[in-house]
Amino acid sequence: MTPGMQYTTTGTVTNAEGSTKRTVVHSVTGLTKVINGVKTRVMWDQDISDGELVESELAMFAQSNSGAVWLFGEYPEEFEGGKFIGASKAFISGIAGAEAGIAMPAEPRIGTPAYPQAHAPAVGFLDCGAVLKENQRVCVPTACYEDVLVIDEHNPLEPADGHQRKFHSAGTGLVQVKAVGGADQETLNLVKAEQLSDAGLKKINEQALILEQHAYKLGTSDFAKTPAAELTTESTGGK
Repeated sequence: MTPGMQYTTTGTVTNAEGSTKRTVVHSVTGLTKVINGVKTRVMWDQDISDGELVESELAMFAQSNSGAVWLFGEYPEEFEGGKFIGASKAFISGIAGAEAGIAMPAEPRIGTPAYPQAHAPAVGFLDCGAVLKENQRVCVPTACYEDVLVIDEHNPLEPADGHQRKFHSAGTGLVQVKAVGGADQETLNLVKAEQLSDAGLKKINEQALILEQHAYKLGTSDFAKTPAAELTTESTGGK
């Protein structure tokens, strides 16, 4: 999660209504934000369906001394036809019963217990993960990876919403997503992983701060109760 890194995955989502093309752009900002007493790194994600932005999200992560990566909250704004329609799925650890969860264990191993990736009862969020396979070989447009870890994910509160397997490579992160069950069958592959220039980092920092300011202006989600993000990294060493 180096500031200025940007990962683009593309694929399809198929359901009873047909199939749509999906692109998700994950950007690691140079912002930090204190959530429930913990300084987190802010990620900015853009979710694009058939060329149209449907979600813009801030997600906050931190790594413990043991090495585990924790998810401390999400603020997703939803769009339809280019217009903002709400942010009903936002949650923040320490508010309204929400609790941080493990996004990636420090030492993931087959046979270890499943773990909650976060729990937010007010919005029905209880994604759970379990290590399914290790040292798998996966080829996607960016490269062939030999060290892939497969995580089986589902939400026991909403089993119809989806059951996925996510494929992670050390040093890169998420390289592939495959559907196992649920109404929306999603398949994604990593097509680009790049270190942005200083100008690129400045742009994603600005866009993330605009999203945060909009959340504060609305004041309708728990995210609006959090301290403002701080700009901690302005340079990637690029031009």
